[in-house]
Amino acid sequence: MVVTWLSDTSMRIGALTGLHLMDLHLRDNADCGDCKSPHLHVCHRWGNPNRAAAKIKPDWDVVDGTVTKGEIYRVSPAMISSYFQYMTTEYAKYAAMGHGMLLIQLAGPRRGEPWSADAARGMLRRAGRRAQLPGRIKPQAFRHEFTNKVLDATDGDTFVAKVAGNWASARMVEEVYGHPDLYSPQFTAALQTVWGEAE
Repeated sequence: MVVTWLSDTSMRIGALTGLHLMDLHLRDNADCGDCKSPHLHVCHRWGNPNRAAAKIKPDWDVVDGTVTKGEIYRVSPAMISSYFQYMTTEYAKYAAMGHGMLLIQLAGPRRGEPWSADAARGMLRRAGRRAQLPGRIKPQAFRHEFTNKVLDATDGDTFVAKVAGNWASARMVEEVYGHPDLYSPQFTAALQTVWGEAE
């Protein structure tokens, strides 16, 4: 579930491990009115039992038991599917009562307690070693890969990438990610034109 949720959004690891169940609106037309599609709200909370916190701090509120505002991420069908799989198996079996957080430890003496960002990073490292992947898997790599995929799918539209990834600005997306596809027909044609080799 963690890999799916990191891959299909641009959430930071602190935001993911800081999610509460009430932050998830995994159906169309949720009561919050903030987004018509399935989505989640990242809310910066002080005092989470696992000390996880979102990096940015937009205003958020709970109105009649429903989370509103905060940083909103649309969720993919794969995220929804992995959520229900997790909730009906591991979460139902091990969750400790009262904390209301999404991600929990599934083994060890703190089984059922909220899962920390450090624990998630450790899981990614171990999974990378087991898969014999080169280097260390870092959570921010998912964020960057997601943004690159959105840019590729939209033919470099930085405004779509900004909104889809909750980035601060389209300019920042362009400066960090706005590199050309060196093998695209447009790039090759541009070089051939400049070099006087255009047909």
